[in-house]
Amino acid sequence: MKPVKTITKAEARNLVIDAQLFPHNGISSLDVIRKLGYVQIDTLAVAERSHHHIFHTRNTAYQQGELMQMVREKQVFEYWSHAASFLPMEDYRYSLIKKQEYAQGKSHWFRQNKKMTSYVLDRIKAEGPLQSKDFKDPNHTSGAWYNWKPAKVALEQLFMEGRLMVAERINFQKVYDLAERVLPADLDTSMPSKQEFHEFLIKRTLSAQGIASLPEITYLRKGLKTHIEKALTKMIRKGIVQSVSVEGINQTYFTLTDLPEHKTNDTAHILSPFDNLIIQRKRTLELFDFDYQLECYVPEKKRKFGYYCLPILYHDQLVGKFDPKADRATGVFTVKSFWFENGFEPDERFIDAFSQSLARFVGFCGCKKLKILKARNNPVLKEIQQSVNGLL
Repeated sequence: MKPVKTITKAEARNLVIDAQLFPHNGISSLDVIRKLGYVQIDTLAVAERSHHHIFHTRNTAYQQGELMQMVREKQVFEYWSHAASFLPMEDYRYSLIKKQEYAQGKSHWFRQNKKMTSYVLDRIKAEGPLQSKDFKDPNHTSGAWYNWKPAKVALEQLFMEGRLMVAERINFQKVYDLAERVLPADLDTSMPSKQEFHEFLIKRTLSAQGIASLPEITYLRKGLKTHIEKALTKMIRKGIVQSVSVEGINQTYFTLTDLPEHKTNDTAHILSPFDNLIIQRKRTLELFDFDYQLECYVPEKKRKFGYYCLPILYHDQLVGKFDPKADRATGVFTVKSFWFENGFEPDERFIDAFSQSLARFVGFCGCKKLKILKARNNPVLKEIQQSVNGLL
């Protein structure tokens, strides 16, 4: 697949930023997830949980209760994308291929216990939605995920098979119910063909990411590379997709042929470590020249930047990151460390744009005051701190 044209890195970044809804203007939370295709779920609440953070970054009017409201109104469902995620309900049928694999015998992390699976399913059929805690096990003590009690294992297996769905979450704990009681009555639940599925993955990725390579389209999806490559060839012949090269990168990329008009991103955005724009770290390094790692999984002595650093998007660049901690009890949002990328010089326009974004985020995290630990000896950080506190 010979590229039809070559674009610059800046042009490639703009394709990504436009597709990822930066800048945004009055977009609804439902439109956000429909455009992104998924929003990854994560438990860490150092600032705000990632799934809420991702919505807030694109819809500053977003409130944490909206997500569960969309789940209860059957507009969004929970399942596995490349990781545990919320997905738009209209994409439900494309989850059926993975569910079929589990229904045909694939186990989700643990060996199946058919007796326990039948027991769990029968109780939910008879009693309605239940949580893991509703299945008491006197011999079990709570602990890490690898020490789940048998009922929890069965619930997750049934969830992966598609027989159960998450009807809602209460205090972040899943409430399981029969799939037929969760799904909208008029939803298309027909099994897609393999060709439909492959074309869906391509269109979904390119629509959400703007530009992507074959490895990026098949990210964490085993056994699909050859099939996706064949589907790409067909879609190029049909004029749906085009192949391009990016200056300085030895990789073939793909875009949709029907691209939106570029809009300049003149605001600053604070990104979650699991944000769709940066979740593929190699891609982030190649296109944005931004070397990023979430260091909460790194031993403390080996961390270079901090436990939970949040990247900063400004114009078409990732210009820095900071390590926060939201203390909702005291209302203080602390920035423990702050870095700008080499070569980036923050000017007054950046300080103003970033201060507004940070003030919104501090409030979103339930805090009323910003404290930057290094602000006293850094004029830029001091100005940001004063500006943000003046806005709160």
